[in-house]
Amino acid sequence: MPSFTVRGWGLLSGGAALIASGLVIGEHDLVGFGVLVAALPLLSALALWGSPGRVVHSRALQPPRTSAGTDARVLLRVANASTALPVGGLRVQDRLPVHLGEAPGFNVGFLGARAVRDLTYRVRPQVRGSYPVGPLVVSVTDPLNCLQRRRSLGGPATLLATPPVVALAPVPVPGGTAEDGDSSARTPAGGTDNDPVPRGYRHGDDMRRVHWRSTARHGELMVRREEHRLSDRSAVLADLRTRAHAGAGPDSSQEAAVSAAASVALHLIGRGHEMRVRTDSDDVPAASGPDVLDALAVAPASGTVSLAGAAELVGDSHVSGQGLLVAVLGALTAGDLDALARLPGGRHSCVALLCRRAAWPDSDSVRRTSASLGEAGWLVAEIGSVSDLPHAWNSAVLARAGAGDR
Repeated sequence: MPSFTVRGWGLLSGGAALIASGLVIGEHDLVGFGVLVAALPLLSALALWGSPGRVVHSRALQPPRTSAGTDARVLLRVANASTALPVGGLRVQDRLPVHLGEAPGFNVGFLGARAVRDLTYRVRPQVRGSYPVGPLVVSVTDPLNCLQRRRSLGGPATLLATPPVVALAPVPVPGGTAEDGDSSARTPAGGTDNDPVPRGYRHGDDMRRVHWRSTARHGELMVRREEHRLSDRSAVLADLRTRAHAGAGPDSSQEAAVSAAASVALHLIGRGHEMRVRTDSDDVPAASGPDVLDALAVAPASGTVSLAGAAELVGDSHVSGQGLLVAVLGALTAGDLDALARLPGGRHSCVALLCRRAAWPDSDSVRRTSASLGEAGWLVAEIGSVSDLPHAWNSAVLARAGAGDR
């Protein structure tokens, strides 16, 4: 049903006052004028008949998934579906969650028959997550602005904000093995055992990879196939316990931990590793980089008290070849530290990334934890935010590599 605007209520009350005054003093003309004034808002309702139902819309997000802290565009198309009747006094507004900012409103005004109006605005999610964009609220007023009708159109679209990630340098990590029955044989990328090693030259191939004997035999340039190690398997553990982290919003230690875990997972997947990614409470799909990002975008904080169970599960992961076991950690208790200290075991390299802004009991706790994990065989680095990760990753791995060389 339409609702009266301030002007509509003013005309109604003014008309009622004129009618009452005319009856009191016996002025029939004043009574008639009061009836006319009071009837104006009611007559205006006829102009709104069916107007909201003639408005249709579509919405698109560009892109539908974006990294937290970056902009996404919302494209709205509003149209009048009627072939004859116009829509006047049209205003539209998208409903948005508070994390995406204030809901934008647009005064479309007059929209003729079959007319279309394109609107756009930007949103910037500051924190990872899944955000509903919409539904669209349509407001139509009569020409005298006495009555207003509101209606919600359609359902919301979903904007997925993934954790921000940083690129890591391909630093060689010592200590990887091909134990547990895995072969370290190398196989042509994208081929099978029956494929010949050389393949035809493609634009952009390095001339140093040209296989001259095959080139002479086939009469065209042939290059050696790229190879990769089939036995490289890695695991990443992200500590998302509420009690282990401090702060809120994009600067919290938990968001830094999620971004660091995502960055490491994408780095290892990019190097051809088979991955297992796990939070302290659940496994994360890790078949590809987008799978990891999408899952970590909505990974919730957990109420788990101890990290021992998650450490045992990720320790049982099949890490082999040049694979790593990487743990991104918040504040640790003595029990958590004992569980993590049992993981290296000499079979593979373990890397611990400690969040400095986590809920550590005192300023020396990070240093003591780092020393304890280092004595247990971990490569340890500290990060304050995800922007610290490339330097911390390189320095920890290179320091261990240098020690191994000596």
